[in-house]
Amino acid sequence: MNPSSHVSAPAGFRARMHGVLYKDSVRASTVTVDRNQNAYSCGDQDRNVYYVESGQIKTVMFSRSGKECLLRIYTPGDLFGELCSLGGVRAESATAMRDSIVRRVPYGQFLTALTEEGLVDAFINHLTRRLAEQQQSITHLVTVDSEQRLGEILLDLARKLGKGDRQRPRIEERITHEELSGMVGTTRSRVGHFLKHFRDVGLVEVTAESHLVVDQRRLAAYLETRSA
Repeated sequence: MNPSSHVSAPAGFRARMHGVLYKDSVRASTVTVDRNQNAYSCGDQDRNVYYVESGQIKTVMFSRSGKECLLRIYTPGDLFGELCSLGGVRAESATAMRDSIVRRVPYGQFLTALTEEGLVDAFINHLTRRLAEQQQSITHLVTVDSEQRLGEILLDLARKLGKGDRQRPRIEERITHEELSGMVGTTRSRVGHFLKHFRDVGLVEVTAESHLVVDQRRLAAYLETRSA
């Protein structure tokens, strides 16, 4: 995966989508999802689209042996659960990384509202971007080594979750080595080895509060050198 190349939804689309989800005519509900609880679970018959008001939601899939693969982290303003448009059961679980509030909208209501607002094409573009990201993720699992994938994931997490200094954002959310290994497609021990190397050369830092600080400029330059 190359998270550093992820393209966010255009600001205009995000703003209009927010307006759609809070229209009086849309019969939606606001749901509190406590930390480590699921907004929906793998195997659920769930025909709702979700919007993050506050907090953070991760989507995960599980192997037959029970190994967790973290697919994506969603932050305020993000939609998730859009694949309910395909029908059937959920293939992934959506879990709160911290206490979160989400807007839950029945898919039929969501689609009607999009049509009324002339946003169907914009929504298709949004889904196309997500598909492109997944295709790139698969490609990188084959063509990019694990250390570089981890570096790119850290850059993406720093942009989405980082606080404080824009050049050296601080990730306060605890993301385990197990979760990172699922995103990278390698083992926990390899993730630990790569993180130690990143710390040793000054690309990342762990604070006294166990927060991860990412030097975005230096890490990006390091990855660029390795891919040359």
